[in-house]
Amino acid sequence: MRRSVKEAIVGFTLLAAVSSAGLFWLWLKGVSVSNRTWRFQANFADAAGLAPRSAVTYRGVTVGHVQEVTATATAVEVQIDINQPNLQLPQPLDARVEAASLLGGDAVVALTAPIKPLPKGTPGPKAMNCNRALTVCNGSVIQGKSAATLSQVTATLQQLLDQAEKEKLIPKLATTISSIDTTAKEATAFMKDGQALIGDLRTTVRDVQPTINNLNDSTAHILNFVRVLDNPKTLSELKGTVANLEDLTATLDRVGGDINKLTSDKRFMDGLRSVAIGLGAFFDEVYPEKTEARR
Repeated sequence: MRRSVKEAIVGFTLLAAVSSAGLFWLWLKGVSVSNRTWRFQANFADAAGLAPRSAVTYRGVTVGHVQEVTATATAVEVQIDINQPNLQLPQPLDARVEAASLLGGDAVVALTAPIKPLPKGTPGPKAMNCNRALTVCNGSVIQGKSAATLSQVTATLQQLLDQAEKEKLIPKLATTISSIDTTAKEATAFMKDGQALIGDLRTTVRDVQPTINNLNDSTAHILNFVRVLDNPKTLSELKGTVANLEDLTATLDRVGGDINKLTSDKRFMDGLRSVAIGLGAFFDEVYPEKTEARR
């Protein structure tokens, strides 16, 4: 009896060990014995570093793993298992192959989706009536994107350097910089010459200013003269003065220069006085400022 119990215990122990080993092997292979996972496919142009059991994250949280990676002539097909049966991934879903950290590490599939609430009552990913236009469903196929890797960036930079060396861009750039420097120096010299020219112009304007002031005074006198001539009263007085001057001239012609006769001639003296008064009044009208200063 005791022997049978011992054999039974040993048998159950061996069976448990084999079952545990089998379950562990299935776990390593990514096979789930439960019905809690669901799967969709993401196609990538490049899935460098991605392999079975690679982590799958959604907004930075691990939600599944890569089940299988298959390379075809047109794309890399990646089967993704999600271990949360009720997780709804809104469309359009963005899937990228990225490094696990900034310092590198294993590649992961990073999932992101628009931040928008789904309509109430939207079926889950495993439901028969799952709406593929709203969410990613079990068995859906999406187009993934490949993030730039350090090796790709290095290769692109190397291509740019090779192209620059091929087209002699660096010597041309040096020549261009030299030309810019020469142009800058010439522009500086031009600015200095311009400043000197401006200084000369200011000196010339300062020297010409007295002449401009004299011209302004002459213009003022001319305008005053024209304004006086435009006055009918002044014109009438001027005509009278001219008439008196004509009479005076006739008298001088008659007497032939005899001063005594001229001074004793009342008509002559009155005419001379009239001429003097008329001319004085006329000049008072033309040069009012100067006559006031004399007074």
